[in-house]
Amino acid sequence: MISGMAWVFGDHISSDAIIPARYLHQRDPHSWSKVVLGDLRPEFAGQVGFGDFIVAGRNFGCGSSREQAPLAIKNAGVGAVIAHSFSRMFYRNAFNMGLLVFTCPEAAARVHDGDRLRLDPYSGLIEDVEQETSFQARPVDPYLTDLVSQGGLIKKIRKQITGR
Repeated sequence: MISGMAWVFGDHISSDAIIPARYLHQRDPHSWSKVVLGDLRPEFAGQVGFGDFIVAGRNFGCGSSREQAPLAIKNAGVGAVIAHSFSRMFYRNAFNMGLLVFTCPEAAARVHDGDRLRLDPYSGLIEDVEQETSFQARPVDPYLTDLVSQGGLIKKIRKQITGR
């Protein structure tokens, strides 16, 4: 079970809004967590808590297919992204980088900024503690959940090759 606070964003949040290209010269991917989503909500990177959720509208992660966007979100401590819909490339890149993402139009429309949420990553059940309601996200394929639990695609392959 993942629990945390909801940070609500709108529709069409691009990968460039998630991590602007001007920061990509920084080679340490953990440094991106200090600026993630900063152009949209300057307070986000400094206040997001471990396990918190990004809740967004349609087409989250649109734009370029940069893998740095889901990695910046993951390194900021976000437990999962819940959105009405995702760009296809962001959706797959998120799992490859070890970030859980869930499609749930109802939660995207009804969760408020600051609501406390609980999410069962295996069933996709989202509970909004403040509103005393729940939403059913589209369940994630078990292979992708396993991929995230192992830290992403590269870490999973490294374990398969080296045995550790």
